[in-house]
Amino acid sequence: MTASTTAPVTTATLAAFSDAWNRHDIDALMSFMSEDCVFQTAGGAEACGARITGTAAVRRAFAAAWEAVPDAQWRNGQHFVHGDFGTSQWTFTGTAADGSRIETDGIDVFTFKDGKIQLKNVFRKARPNLPAAK
Repeated sequence: MTASTTAPVTTATLAAFSDAWNRHDIDALMSFMSEDCVFQTAGGAEACGARITGTAAVRRAFAAAWEAVPDAQWRNGQHFVHGDFGTSQWTFTGTAADGSRIETDGIDVFTFKDGKIQLKNVFRKARPNLPAAK
């Protein structure tokens, strides 16, 4: 057995991942993901939401978040890492297509592999949108 030379994921890694989301920087986001990455969405027809697998599909799904909510932000990030697992808590904000405001808390639960995010499993509170800003 050989020792891994890959740097472990840290809370600083997750903070940088969160910053990439807020910059809407898909290349930076994907640099944190493993080649065999999986993204489990907050909603979908499956018990896990929707299970997106592989870098090309995950890349498209991540970019779709900004297409749906062009001013999307994940604020007030709090990150935790323990071994090959971690979490990021946040408040998601943005404007829906109808002009209503989104503001809801959520958490990503991560599994890490070789210093990268292998699984991003997202959970978000179900809350009605707020009235459009005046």
